[in-house]
Amino acid sequence: MKLTGADIIVRTLIEQGIDTVFGYPGGQIIDVYDSLYKYQNEIRHILTAHEQGAVHAADGYARTTGKVGAVIATSGPGATNLVTGIATAYLDSIPMVLVCGNVPCAQLGTDSFQEIDITGITLPITKHNYIVGSVESLADIIREAFVIAKSGRPGPVLIDVPKDIQMAECEYEPKAPVEAYEMKAAKRLDMAVECIKDAKRPYIYFGGGAISAHAEEEIMALSQRIDAPMGCSLMGISGVPADHPCFLGMQGMHGHYASSVAMNHADCIIALGVRFNDRATGNKDKFALATNIIHVDIDSAEFSKTIKPAYSLRGDVKLTLQKLLELLPEKKRPDWRAEIERFKQEEQANQDVRPGMTPYNVLKLLNEYTDADTPVVTDVGQHQMWTAQVIKFYKTRRFVSSGGLGTMGFGLGAAIGAQLGTGKRTVLVSGDGGFGMNLHELATAVTNNIPVVILVFNNGVLGMVRQWQTLFFDKHYSNTELNRQTDFVAVAKAFGADGVKVDNLEDLKKALDQGFSCDGPFLIDCLIDKDEFVLPMLPPGGSMDDLIVKVEK
Repeated sequence: MKLTGADIIVRTLIEQGIDTVFGYPGGQIIDVYDSLYKYQNEIRHILTAHEQGAVHAADGYARTTGKVGAVIATSGPGATNLVTGIATAYLDSIPMVLVCGNVPCAQLGTDSFQEIDITGITLPITKHNYIVGSVESLADIIREAFVIAKSGRPGPVLIDVPKDIQMAECEYEPKAPVEAYEMKAAKRLDMAVECIKDAKRPYIYFGGGAISAHAEEEIMALSQRIDAPMGCSLMGISGVPADHPCFLGMQGMHGHYASSVAMNHADCIIALGVRFNDRATGNKDKFALATNIIHVDIDSAEFSKTIKPAYSLRGDVKLTLQKLLELLPEKKRPDWRAEIERFKQEEQANQDVRPGMTPYNVLKLLNEYTDADTPVVTDVGQHQMWTAQVIKFYKTRRFVSSGGLGTMGFGLGAAIGAQLGTGKRTVLVSGDGGFGMNLHELATAVTNNIPVVILVFNNGVLGMVRQWQTLFFDKHYSNTELNRQTDFVAVAKAFGADGVKVDNLEDLKKALDQGFSCDGPFLIDCLIDKDEFVLPMLPPGGSMDDLIVKVEK
Protein backbone atom coordinates (compact mmCIF):
# COMPACT_ATOMS: atom_id res chain seq x y z
CA MET A 1 0.00 0.00 0.00
CA LYS A 2 1.12 3.55 -0.73
CA LEU A 3 1.55 5.81 2.32
CA THR A 4 3.06 9.19 3.10
CA GLY A 5 6.28 9.34 5.07
CA ALA A 6 4.32 10.60 8.07
CA ASP A 7 1.99 7.60 7.91
CA ILE A 8 5.00 5.30 7.51
CA ILE A 9 6.53 6.71 10.70
CA VAL A 10 3.40 6.07 12.73
CA ARG A 11 2.61 2.71 11.12
CA THR A 12 6.17 1.50 11.72
CA LEU A 13 6.08 2.58 15.36
CA ILE A 14 2.86 0.59 15.79
CA GLU A 15 4.42 -2.32 13.91
CA GLN A 16 7.32 -2.32 16.37
CA GLY A 17 4.99 -2.64 19.34
CA ILE A 18 4.86 0.98 20.45
CA ASP A 19 1.52 1.62 22.17
CA THR A 20 2.48 4.90 23.85
CA VAL A 21 4.54 7.77 22.45
CA PHE A 22 5.44 11.03 24.20
CA GLY A 23 5.91 14.31 22.43
CA TYR A 24 5.02 17.85 21.43
CA PRO A 25 3.85 19.05 18.00
CA GLY A 26 5.26 21.81 15.80
CA GLY A 27 5.40 23.02 12.23
CA GLN A 28 8.02 20.62 10.90
CA ILE A 29 6.38 17.54 12.45
CA ILE A 30 2.73 18.48 11.86
CA ASP A 31 2.29 15.82 9.16
CA VAL A 32 3.22 13.12 11.67
CA TYR A 33 0.72 14.54 14.14
CA ASP A 34 -1.94 14.42 11.46
CA SER A 35 -1.10 10.75 11.05
CA LEU A 36 -1.29 10.23 14.82
CA TYR A 37 -4.82 11.60 14.62
CA LYS A 38 -5.72 8.99 12.00
CA TYR A 39 -4.23 6.12 14.02
CA GLN A 40 -5.25 7.31 17.49
CA ASN A 41 -7.10 4.05 18.16
CA GLU A 42 -3.86 2.10 17.74
CA ILE A 43 -1.28 4.31 19.43
CA ARG A 44 -1.64 6.66 22.39
CA HIS A 45 0.15 10.00 22.31
CA ILE A 46 0.92 11.76 25.59
CA LEU A 47 1.26 15.51 25.14
CA THR A 48 3.73 16.77 27.74
CA ALA A 49 4.23 20.37 28.85
CA HIS A 50 7.77 20.48 27.45
CA GLU A 51 9.86 18.27 25.19
CA GLN A 52 12.27 17.53 28.04
CA GLY A 53 9.32 16.13 29.98
CA ALA A 54 8.49 13.93 26.99
CA VAL A 55 11.93 12.34 26.78
CA HIS A 56 12.10 11.82 30.56
CA ALA A 57 8.65 10.22 30.41
CA ALA A 58 9.77 7.86 27.64
CA ASP A 59 12.82 7.10 29.78
CA GLY A 60 10.71 6.20 32.83
CA TYR A 61 8.46 4.10 30.60
CA ALA A 62 11.45 2.21 29.21
CA ARG A 63 13.15 1.67 32.58
CA THR A 64 10.08 0.15 34.20
CA THR A 65 8.89 -1.97 31.25
CA GLY A 66 12.13 -2.98 29.53
CA LYS A 67 10.58 -1.80 26.25
CA VAL A 68 11.87 0.87 23.89
CA GLY A 69 10.64 4.35 24.77
CA ALA A 70 9.35 6.52 21.91
CA VAL A 71 9.41 10.30 21.47
CA ILE A 72 8.24 12.68 18.73
CA ALA A 73 9.31 16.34 18.52
CA THR A 74 9.54 19.15 16.02
CA SER A 75 12.65 20.83 14.64
CA GLY A 76 14.82 23.57 16.16
CA PRO A 77 13.99 24.27 19.81
CA GLY A 78 11.71 21.26 19.93
CA ALA A 79 14.65 19.03 19.06
CA THR A 80 17.19 20.82 21.26
CA ASN A 81 14.81 20.57 24.23
CA LEU A 82 15.33 16.80 24.03
CA VAL A 83 19.10 16.96 24.53
CA THR A 84 19.27 16.69 28.34
CA GLY A 85 16.85 13.76 28.32
CA ILE A 86 18.76 12.01 25.53
CA ALA A 87 22.01 12.40 27.46
CA THR A 88 20.30 11.05 30.60
CA ALA A 89 19.17 7.95 28.72
CA TYR A 90 22.54 7.52 26.99
CA LEU A 91 24.59 7.54 30.19
CA ASP A 92 22.21 5.05 31.84
CA SER A 93 21.90 2.82 28.74
CA ILE A 94 18.13 3.23 28.29
CA PRO A 95 16.59 2.07 24.95
CA MET A 96 14.77 4.85 23.15
CA VAL A 97 13.84 5.92 19.61
CA LEU A 98 13.28 9.62 18.98
CA VAL A 99 11.75 11.01 15.78
CA CYS A 100 12.33 14.70 15.03
CA GLY A 101 11.00 16.79 12.19
CA ASN A 102 13.24 19.11 10.23
CA VAL A 103 12.99 21.61 7.42
CA PRO A 104 12.66 20.28 3.85
CA CYS A 105 15.82 18.82 2.30
CA ALA A 106 16.31 21.79 -0.03
CA GLN A 107 16.46 24.14 2.97
CA LEU A 108 18.97 22.14 5.02
CA GLY A 109 22.07 24.19 5.67
CA THR A 110 20.39 27.53 4.86
CA ASP A 111 19.59 28.58 8.46
CA SER A 112 15.90 28.55 7.66
CA PHE A 113 13.33 29.05 10.40
CA GLN A 114 13.73 26.50 13.21
CA GLU A 115 16.45 24.58 11.38
CA ILE A 116 19.10 22.96 13.55
CA ASP A 117 21.60 20.17 12.98
CA ILE A 118 20.18 17.92 15.67
CA THR A 119 22.10 14.88 14.43
CA GLY A 120 25.36 16.79 14.86
CA ILE A 121 24.32 18.03 18.29
CA THR A 122 23.32 14.58 19.54
CA LEU A 123 26.11 12.55 17.94
CA PRO A 124 28.03 12.18 21.25
CA ILE A 125 24.93 11.25 23.27
CA THR A 126 23.15 8.77 21.00
CA LYS A 127 24.00 5.19 20.25
CA HIS A 128 23.34 6.08 16.61
CA ASN A 129 21.41 8.73 14.71
CA TYR A 130 20.09 9.29 11.20
CA ILE A 131 18.97 12.05 8.89
CA VAL A 132 16.58 10.44 6.41
CA GLY A 133 17.36 11.13 2.77
CA SER A 134 14.46 9.39 1.02
CA VAL A 135 10.97 8.23 1.89
CA GLU A 136 11.77 4.78 0.47
CA SER A 137 14.39 4.22 3.20
CA LEU A 138 12.26 5.54 6.05
CA ALA A 139 10.57 2.37 7.32
CA ASP A 140 13.78 0.33 7.29
CA ILE A 141 15.67 3.11 9.09
CA ILE A 142 13.07 3.08 11.86
CA ARG A 143 13.27 -0.70 12.12
CA GLU A 144 17.06 -0.57 12.25
CA ALA A 145 16.83 2.11 14.95
CA PHE A 146 14.81 -0.27 17.12
CA VAL A 147 17.35 -3.04 16.63
CA ILE A 148 20.19 -0.74 17.65
CA ALA A 149 18.31 0.77 20.60
CA LYS A 150 17.62 -2.57 22.27
CA SER A 151 20.58 -4.72 21.20
CA GLY A 152 23.71 -5.26 23.26
CA ARG A 153 24.16 -2.28 25.53
CA PRO A 154 20.88 -0.39 25.04
CA GLY A 155 20.71 3.30 24.26
CA PRO A 156 18.86 6.13 22.51
CA VAL A 157 18.67 6.43 18.70
CA LEU A 158 17.52 9.61 16.98
CA ILE A 159 15.92 9.86 13.53
CA ASP A 160 15.74 13.30 11.87
CA VAL A 161 13.08 13.42 9.14
CA PRO A 162 12.87 16.46 6.81
CA LYS A 163 9.35 17.72 6.19
CA ASP A 164 9.29 16.93 2.46
CA ILE A 165 10.07 13.29 3.24
CA GLN A 166 7.15 13.20 5.67
CA MET A 167 4.92 14.44 2.83
CA ALA A 168 6.31 12.20 0.07
CA GLU A 169 4.66 8.86 -0.75
CA CYS A 170 5.96 5.36 -1.39
CA GLU A 171 4.95 1.74 -1.00
CA TYR A 172 4.86 0.48 2.57
CA GLU A 173 5.03 -3.21 3.40
CA PRO A 174 4.29 -4.14 7.04
CA LYS A 175 6.79 -6.42 8.74
CA ALA A 176 7.10 -8.28 12.02
CA PRO A 177 8.67 -6.48 14.99
CA VAL A 178 12.45 -6.60 14.84
CA GLU A 179 14.41 -8.67 17.33
CA ALA A 180 17.51 -7.57 19.20
CA TYR A 181 20.79 -9.10 18.11
CA GLU A 182 21.37 -12.54 19.58
CA MET A 183 23.34 -12.31 22.81
CA LYS A 184 26.24 -14.61 23.59
CA ALA A 185 28.08 -15.66 26.70
CA ALA A 186 31.67 -14.61 27.27
CA LYS A 187 34.37 -17.10 26.30
CA ARG A 188 37.53 -18.30 28.04
CA LEU A 189 36.07 -18.53 31.54
CA ASP A 190 38.55 -21.01 33.00
CA MET A 191 40.93 -18.53 34.62
CA ALA A 192 38.07 -16.49 36.06
CA VAL A 193 36.56 -19.66 37.49
CA GLU A 194 39.85 -20.55 39.19
CA CYS A 195 40.10 -17.03 40.57
CA ILE A 196 36.64 -17.33 42.15
CA LYS A 197 37.38 -20.80 43.50
CA ASP A 198 40.59 -19.57 45.15
CA ALA A 199 39.01 -16.46 46.65
CA LYS A 200 38.53 -16.23 50.39
CA ARG A 201 36.39 -13.09 50.29
CA PRO A 202 34.42 -12.85 47.01
CA TYR A 203 32.00 -9.95 46.48
CA ILE A 204 29.37 -9.66 43.73
CA TYR A 205 28.88 -6.14 42.39
CA PHE A 206 26.11 -5.57 39.86
CA GLY A 207 24.61 -2.60 38.04
CA GLY A 208 22.06 -1.54 35.48
CA GLY A 209 23.54 -3.83 32.85
CA ALA A 210 22.60 -6.85 34.95
CA ILE A 211 18.98 -5.63 35.06
CA SER A 212 18.98 -5.06 31.29
CA ALA A 213 20.22 -8.64 30.85
CA HIS A 214 17.47 -10.05 33.11
CA ALA A 215 20.18 -11.70 35.20
CA GLU A 216 18.51 -11.42 38.61
CA GLU A 217 18.06 -15.15 39.19
CA GLU A 218 21.61 -15.95 38.07
CA ILE A 219 23.10 -13.32 40.38
CA MET A 220 21.30 -14.78 43.38
CA ALA A 221 22.28 -18.30 42.33
CA LEU A 222 25.93 -17.25 42.09
CA SER A 223 25.76 -15.66 45.54
CA GLN A 224 24.43 -18.90 47.01
CA ARG A 225 26.89 -21.09 45.07
CA ILE A 226 30.03 -19.24 46.20
CA ASP A 227 28.68 -17.89 49.52
CA ALA A 228 29.33 -14.28 48.54
CA PRO A 229 27.62 -11.04 49.55
CA MET A 230 26.03 -8.88 46.88
CA GLY A 231 26.17 -5.12 46.46
CA CYS A 232 25.05 -2.86 43.67
CA SER A 233 25.52 0.51 42.05
CA LEU A 234 22.74 3.09 42.09
CA MET A 235 21.55 1.73 38.74
CA GLY A 236 21.51 -1.81 40.12
CA ILE A 237 18.94 -1.08 42.83
CA SER A 238 15.94 -3.44 42.53
CA GLY A 239 18.14 -6.01 40.75
CA VAL A 240 17.63 -8.45 43.63
CA PRO A 241 15.01 -8.35 46.41
CA ALA A 242 15.94 -6.06 49.29
CA ASP A 243 15.29 -8.80 51.85
CA HIS A 244 17.73 -11.30 50.32
CA PRO A 245 20.02 -12.33 53.22
CA CYS A 246 23.18 -11.84 51.13
CA PHE A 247 22.25 -8.43 49.70
CA LEU A 248 24.05 -5.54 51.38
CA GLY A 249 22.58 -2.72 49.31
CA MET A 250 24.13 0.05 47.27
CA GLN A 251 27.83 0.71 47.64
CA GLY A 252 29.83 3.82 46.81
CA MET A 253 29.96 7.47 47.85
CA HIS A 254 26.63 7.33 49.69
CA GLY A 255 26.18 3.58 49.75
CA HIS A 256 25.38 1.32 52.66
CA TYR A 257 28.32 1.03 55.03
CA ALA A 258 28.41 -2.78 55.03
CA SER A 259 28.27 -2.95 51.24
CA SER A 260 31.06 -0.44 50.69
CA VAL A 261 33.31 -1.88 53.40
CA ALA A 262 32.76 -5.45 52.18
CA MET A 263 33.77 -4.44 48.68
CA ASN A 264 36.89 -2.78 50.09
CA HIS A 265 37.82 -5.96 52.01
CA ALA A 266 37.08 -8.40 49.18
CA ASP A 267 39.89 -10.30 47.48
CA CYS A 268 37.75 -11.02 44.40
CA ILE A 269 35.14 -8.62 42.98
CA ILE A 270 32.80 -10.10 40.38
CA ALA A 271 31.49 -7.02 38.56
CA LEU A 272 28.37 -7.62 36.47
CA GLY A 273 27.05 -5.05 34.01
CA VAL A 274 28.43 -2.15 35.99
CA ARG A 275 30.81 0.74 35.48
CA PHE A 276 33.56 1.61 37.93
CA ASN A 277 32.83 5.33 37.97
CA ASP A 278 34.21 7.81 40.48
CA ARG A 279 31.15 7.57 42.74
CA ALA A 280 31.78 3.84 43.14
CA THR A 281 35.55 3.83 43.52
CA GLY A 282 36.56 7.08 45.15
CA ASN A 283 40.28 7.52 44.59
CA LYS A 284 40.89 4.93 41.89
CA ASP A 285 44.60 4.75 42.74
CA LYS A 286 43.63 3.37 46.15
CA PHE A 287 40.68 1.24 45.05
CA ALA A 288 40.82 -2.54 45.38
CA LEU A 289 44.61 -2.65 45.36
CA ALA A 290 44.85 -6.24 46.60
CA THR A 291 41.75 -7.45 44.78
CA ASN A 292 41.25 -9.52 41.66
CA ILE A 293 38.45 -7.99 39.62
CA ILE A 294 36.43 -10.10 37.18
CA HIS A 295 34.50 -7.71 34.96
CA VAL A 296 31.59 -9.08 32.91
CA ASP A 297 29.97 -6.65 30.49
CA ILE A 298 28.38 -6.62 27.05
CA ASP A 299 30.38 -3.49 26.18
CA SER A 300 34.14 -3.99 26.01
CA ALA A 301 34.64 -0.20 26.11
CA GLU A 302 34.05 -0.41 29.86
CA PHE A 303 37.01 -2.71 30.45
CA SER A 304 39.99 -0.87 31.98
CA LYS A 305 38.33 2.51 31.34
CA THR A 306 38.91 3.49 34.97
CA ILE A 307 39.90 0.30 36.82
CA LYS A 308 41.98 -2.48 35.27
CA PRO A 309 40.39 -5.88 35.91
CA ALA A 310 42.31 -9.12 36.26
CA TYR A 311 39.85 -10.77 33.85
CA SER A 312 37.62 -9.07 31.27
CA LEU A 313 34.71 -11.18 30.08
CA ARG A 314 32.79 -9.65 27.20
CA GLY A 315 29.34 -11.15 26.85
CA ASP A 316 25.75 -11.10 27.98
CA VAL A 317 25.67 -11.06 31.78
CA LYS A 318 22.87 -13.60 32.10
CA LEU A 319 24.34 -16.11 29.66
CA THR A 320 27.84 -15.69 31.05
CA LEU A 321 26.63 -16.32 34.59
CA GLN A 322 24.83 -19.44 33.43
CA LYS A 323 28.15 -20.74 32.07
CA LEU A 324 30.00 -19.77 35.24
CA LEU A 325 27.42 -21.55 37.39
CA GLU A 326 28.01 -24.75 35.42
CA LEU A 327 31.74 -24.54 36.17
CA LEU A 328 31.76 -23.39 39.79
CA PRO A 329 31.46 -25.85 42.67
CA GLU A 330 29.48 -24.92 45.75
CA LYS A 331 31.70 -23.55 48.47
CA LYS A 332 31.00 -22.20 51.95
CA ARG A 333 33.07 -19.37 53.39
CA PRO A 334 32.10 -19.11 57.09
CA ASP A 335 34.93 -16.74 58.01
CA TRP A 336 33.93 -14.27 55.30
CA ARG A 337 30.28 -14.56 56.30
CA ALA A 338 31.19 -13.79 59.92
CA GLU A 339 33.13 -10.75 58.77
CA ILE A 340 30.14 -9.55 56.75
CA GLU A 341 27.92 -9.90 59.80
CA ARG A 342 30.34 -7.67 61.71
CA PHE A 343 30.13 -5.03 58.97
CA LYS A 344 26.34 -5.17 59.15
CA GLN A 345 26.43 -4.71 62.93
CA GLU A 346 28.74 -1.72 62.52
CA GLU A 347 26.32 -0.28 59.99
CA GLN A 348 23.44 -0.80 62.40
CA ALA A 349 25.36 0.99 65.14
CA ASN A 350 25.72 4.04 62.90
CA GLN A 351 22.04 4.22 61.91
CA ASP A 352 20.22 7.51 62.34
CA VAL A 353 17.68 6.65 65.05
CA ARG A 354 16.65 10.17 66.01
CA PRO A 355 12.91 10.72 66.49
CA GLY A 356 10.91 13.22 64.51
CA MET A 357 10.76 14.40 60.90
CA THR A 358 14.11 13.10 59.72
CA PRO A 359 14.51 11.98 56.09
CA TYR A 360 15.05 8.41 57.24
CA ASN A 361 11.85 8.39 59.32
CA VAL A 362 9.90 9.93 56.43
CA LEU A 363 11.05 7.21 54.03
CA LYS A 364 10.58 4.41 56.55
CA LEU A 365 6.96 5.53 56.79
CA LEU A 366 6.70 5.63 52.99
CA ASN A 367 7.93 2.01 52.94
CA GLU A 368 4.73 1.03 54.73
CA TYR A 369 2.67 2.26 51.76
CA THR A 370 4.63 0.87 48.81
CA ASP A 371 4.50 -2.73 47.68
CA ALA A 372 6.53 -4.88 45.29
CA ASP A 373 4.79 -3.40 42.24
CA THR A 374 5.17 0.26 43.19
CA PRO A 375 7.57 2.18 40.96
CA VAL A 376 9.56 4.72 42.99
CA VAL A 377 11.15 7.53 40.99
CA THR A 378 13.58 10.17 42.21
CA ASP A 379 15.03 13.43 41.08
CA VAL A 380 18.70 14.04 41.89
CA GLY A 381 20.18 15.18 45.18
CA GLN A 382 20.09 14.23 48.84
CA HIS A 383 16.58 12.80 48.56
CA GLN A 384 17.82 10.47 45.80
CA MET A 385 20.48 8.97 48.07
CA TRP A 386 18.14 8.72 51.05
CA THR A 387 15.66 6.88 48.85
CA ALA A 388 18.35 4.55 47.54
CA GLN A 389 19.35 3.74 51.12
CA VAL A 390 15.93 3.33 52.73
CA ILE A 391 13.19 2.29 50.29
CA LYS A 392 12.83 -1.48 49.93
CA PHE A 393 12.47 -2.94 46.45
CA TYR A 394 11.36 -6.52 45.89
CA LYS A 395 10.78 -6.49 42.13
CA THR A 396 13.18 -5.54 39.37
CA ARG A 397 12.74 -2.29 37.41
CA ARG A 398 10.87 -0.57 40.20
CA PHE A 399 13.59 1.99 41.07
CA VAL A 400 13.91 4.81 38.54
CA SER A 401 16.64 7.42 38.90
CA SER A 402 19.13 9.35 36.80
CA GLY A 403 22.51 7.82 37.64
CA GLY A 404 25.19 8.72 35.13
CA LEU A 405 24.14 12.27 34.25
CA GLY A 406 22.48 13.11 37.57
CA THR A 407 19.70 15.13 35.95
CA MET A 408 17.78 17.44 38.26
CA GLY A 409 14.27 17.81 36.87
CA PHE A 410 14.19 14.19 35.69
CA GLY A 411 11.68 12.97 38.25
CA LEU A 412 8.18 14.13 37.37
CA GLY A 413 8.38 13.28 33.67
CA ALA A 414 9.93 9.91 34.48
CA ALA A 415 7.22 9.21 37.09
CA ILE A 416 4.53 9.89 34.50
CA GLY A 417 6.18 7.45 32.09
CA ALA A 418 6.69 4.85 34.82
CA GLN A 419 3.03 4.97 35.78
CA LEU A 420 1.82 4.73 32.19
CA GLY A 421 4.23 1.87 31.52
CA THR A 422 3.33 -0.23 34.55
CA GLY A 423 -0.25 0.85 35.20
CA LYS A 424 0.67 1.05 38.90
CA ARG A 425 0.39 3.98 41.29
CA THR A 426 3.82 5.57 41.24
CA VAL A 427 5.77 7.51 43.87
CA LEU A 428 8.04 10.43 43.06
CA VAL A 429 10.51 11.42 45.76
CA SER A 430 11.97 14.81 44.91
CA GLY A 431 13.65 17.83 46.44
CA ASP A 432 12.47 21.41 46.26
CA GLY A 433 15.36 22.23 43.92
CA GLY A 434 14.86 19.39 41.44
CA PHE A 435 11.07 19.56 41.56
CA GLY A 436 11.17 23.26 40.77
CA MET A 437 12.97 22.57 37.49
CA ASN A 438 10.17 20.66 35.74
CA LEU A 439 7.08 21.10 37.91
CA HIS A 440 5.17 22.25 34.82
CA GLU A 441 4.71 18.53 34.05
CA LEU A 442 2.03 18.63 36.75
CA ALA A 443 -0.14 19.77 33.85
CA THR A 444 0.56 16.48 32.07
CA ALA A 445 -0.12 14.44 35.21
CA VAL A 446 -3.42 16.21 35.84
CA THR A 447 -4.59 16.14 32.22
CA ASN A 448 -3.96 12.40 31.99
CA ASN A 449 -5.16 11.68 35.55
CA ILE A 450 -1.86 10.02 36.47
CA PRO A 451 -1.97 8.47 39.99
CA VAL A 452 1.41 9.62 41.27
CA VAL A 453 2.21 10.53 44.88
CA ILE A 454 4.77 13.34 44.85
CA LEU A 455 6.80 13.61 48.04
CA VAL A 456 8.89 16.79 48.00
CA PHE A 457 11.67 17.04 50.57
CA ASN A 458 11.54 20.79 51.14
CA ASN A 459 14.48 22.18 53.07
CA GLY A 460 14.76 25.52 51.26
CA VAL A 461 18.26 24.74 49.99
CA LEU A 462 20.12 22.81 47.33
CA GLY A 463 20.86 20.15 49.90
CA MET A 464 23.59 18.03 48.33
CA VAL A 465 25.69 20.98 47.21
CA ARG A 466 25.15 22.65 50.56
CA GLN A 467 26.33 19.46 52.30
CA TRP A 468 29.57 19.68 50.31
CA GLN A 469 29.89 23.36 51.20
CA THR A 470 29.45 22.49 54.88
CA LEU A 471 32.02 19.71 54.88
CA PHE A 472 34.61 20.87 52.35
CA PHE A 473 34.15 24.62 51.68
CA ASP A 474 34.14 26.16 55.18
CA LYS A 475 30.36 26.69 55.09
CA HIS A 476 30.54 29.14 52.21
CA TYR A 477 26.88 28.79 51.21
CA SER A 478 27.19 30.36 47.81
CA ASN A 479 23.81 30.32 46.01
CA THR A 480 22.54 27.14 47.65
CA GLU A 481 20.04 28.80 50.00
CA LEU A 482 17.04 29.24 47.73
CA ASN A 483 15.11 31.86 49.69
CA ARG A 484 12.07 31.21 47.50
CA GLN A 485 8.50 31.85 48.50
CA THR A 486 7.07 29.07 46.32
CA ASP A 487 4.05 27.33 47.85
CA PHE A 488 4.16 23.91 46.20
CA VAL A 489 0.69 22.95 47.41
CA ALA A 490 -0.78 26.12 45.92
CA VAL A 491 1.12 25.47 42.69
CA ALA A 492 -0.23 21.90 42.54
CA LYS A 493 -3.77 23.15 43.07
CA ALA A 494 -3.31 25.78 40.37
CA PHE A 495 -2.48 22.94 37.97
CA GLY A 496 -5.55 21.01 39.13
CA ALA A 497 -3.91 18.56 41.54
CA ASP A 498 -4.41 18.23 45.26
CA GLY A 499 -1.80 18.37 47.98
CA VAL A 500 -0.91 19.16 51.58
CA LYS A 501 2.03 20.56 53.52
CA VAL A 502 3.35 18.55 56.49
CA ASP A 503 5.99 19.09 59.15
CA ASN A 504 5.46 16.09 61.42
CA LEU A 505 5.12 12.33 61.04
CA GLU A 506 1.51 12.18 62.23
CA ASP A 507 0.40 14.60 59.52
CA LEU A 508 2.61 12.82 56.99
CA LYS A 509 0.78 9.56 57.67
CA LYS A 510 -2.55 11.27 57.05
CA ALA A 511 -1.16 12.77 53.84
CA LEU A 512 0.09 9.40 52.62
CA ASP A 513 -3.31 7.86 53.39
CA GLN A 514 -4.87 10.57 51.25
CA GLY A 515 -2.28 10.38 48.47
CA PHE A 516 -2.45 6.61 48.10
CA SER A 517 -6.23 6.72 47.78
CA CYS A 518 -6.26 9.61 45.30
CA ASP A 519 -7.23 8.88 41.69
CA GLY A 520 -4.80 11.43 40.22
CA PRO A 521 -1.60 13.22 41.23
CA PHE A 522 -1.19 14.22 44.87
CA LEU A 523 1.61 16.39 46.25
CA ILE A 524 3.03 16.27 49.76
CA ASP A 525 5.21 19.25 50.65
CA CYS A 526 7.38 17.67 53.33
CA LEU A 527 9.33 20.18 55.43
CA ILE A 528 12.71 18.98 56.70
CA ASP A 529 15.72 20.66 58.27
CA LYS A 530 18.28 22.18 55.91
CA ASP A 531 21.18 20.67 57.88
CA GLU A 532 20.21 17.03 57.35
CA PHE A 533 23.09 15.06 55.78
CA VAL A 534 23.31 11.98 53.59
CA LEU A 535 25.66 9.57 55.35
CA PRO A 536 27.82 7.58 54.96
CA MET A 537 29.82 9.78 52.59
CA LEU A 538 33.01 9.01 50.76
CA PRO A 539 34.73 12.38 50.27
CA PRO A 540 35.47 13.30 46.65
CA GLY A 541 38.84 11.82 45.74
CA GLY A 542 38.98 9.95 49.05
CA SER A 543 39.33 6.26 49.79
CA MET A 544 37.46 3.98 52.18
CA ASP A 545 39.89 5.07 54.89
CA ASP A 546 38.26 8.51 54.68
CA LEU A 547 34.64 7.32 54.91
CA ILE A 548 32.47 9.75 56.90
CA VAL A 549 29.81 8.00 58.99
CA LYS A 550 28.95 10.74 61.47
CA VAL A 551 29.10 14.53 61.49
CA GLU A 552 28.97 16.73 64.55
CA LYS A 553 26.58 19.60 63.86
